[in-house]
Amino acid sequence: MQQEQLQRLQQLLGEQDYIADRSIVMSVYLAMTLRKPLLIEGPAGVGKTEIAKVMARALDTDLIRLQCYEGLDANMALYEWNYQRQLLHLKLDENSTRSLEDREASIFGEQFLLKRPLLQALTHPKAPVLLIDELDRADEEFEAFLLEILSEWQITIPEIGSIRAEEPPYVILTGNRTRELSDAVRRRCFYLWIDYPPYEKELSIVRNKVPDVDAELAGQMCRFMELVRQQKLEKIPGVAETLDWARALAALHQDHLEPSMVEETLGLIFKDRNDVRLVRESLTDFLGRLGIQAKEMKTAEESPTAAN
Repeated sequence: MQQEQLQRLQQLLGEQDYIADRSIVMSVYLAMTLRKPLLIEGPAGVGKTEIAKVMARALDTDLIRLQCYEGLDANMALYEWNYQRQLLHLKLDENSTRSLEDREASIFGEQFLLKRPLLQALTHPKAPVLLIDELDRADEEFEAFLLEILSEWQITIPEIGSIRAEEPPYVILTGNRTRELSDAVRRRCFYLWIDYPPYEKELSIVRNKVPDVDAELAGQMCRFMELVRQQKLEKIPGVAETLDWARALAALHQDHLEPSMVEETLGLIFKDRNDVRLVRESLTDFLGRLGIQAKEMKTAEESPTAAN
C-alpha cells in the first residue's frame, strides 16, 4: 500500500513537470503524512523552492510564500495592525456612549489585522503549502520565533490570544547554507539535501521543461554542465541556469553546441566575471572533451576544399 502511495506521489510530481528521485519522494511523502516541516538544503538552483510549488499544484491548494532576508521581523512575517482603519473606526465612534475600555477593545479585533504569510497560512480554510524560503538569510532571532509555529501550529497575539491552525499547513523550509541553522529548527523538521543532479536526471529535466530543445543539443549541454561543475568556480551553475541556457539555444534554433555560440551565451550560465573568464579560457578543452572539436576537425579532413 505504501509503495502505491509513493508511486502515486511520484506520478503527481511528474505530472507537475518535476523529476523527483526516490529520496525526494520519500521525504515529501513522510512530511505530508506526519505533518512535519520539511527542511531542504542544497546549492542554489537545484529545485528546492520548486518542490513547494509543485506540491501546491498537486494538492490543489494555495502556496503561501515567506521570502526571508536579514532584518525580517515578526511583524512582517506574521501580522500588523491596520492603524489607519483603527483610527477611522475611532473617529466614527466618537459620539458613542460606550466606555473607553470597550472602545479600545473594539479596535483589536481580527477585522483590523493585516495578515502576513505566517498568519495567512495558520488561518487558511484549506491546508496550504507554506514556503519559508532561504531561512538562512534571516536572523537567528527569527528562527527562535518560528519554533512555536513549527511545533504547535499556533501563534500568540497579545491583544487577542492564541490562534491555532485548524488545518495545519504543509511547510517547506529552504536554505543555501549561507549560515548554519539552529539545532532547534532542525529537530522539528525532516531533512532533505538536494545536490546537483547527475547527467541522466538533468537531461530528463531539460527534455521535460524545454520540450522544443534538440535532443542532441540537450545531451551536449548537460555534459558541458557536468564538466564545468567540477571546476573551482565562485558560483557553480544550477539546474535553473541549464534551463535558461536550453530555452535560449532553442529560441536561437540551435541543434548542437558551437564554440562561438557557447562563448556568446556564457552569461546565461555563469554569474561571476572570474567564472566567465575561467570557462572562456578553457572552452576549447571543455568542448573537446565533449567531442565537439573532434567532430569539426573530422569534417574539415573530409572536405579538402574547405580545408584549403
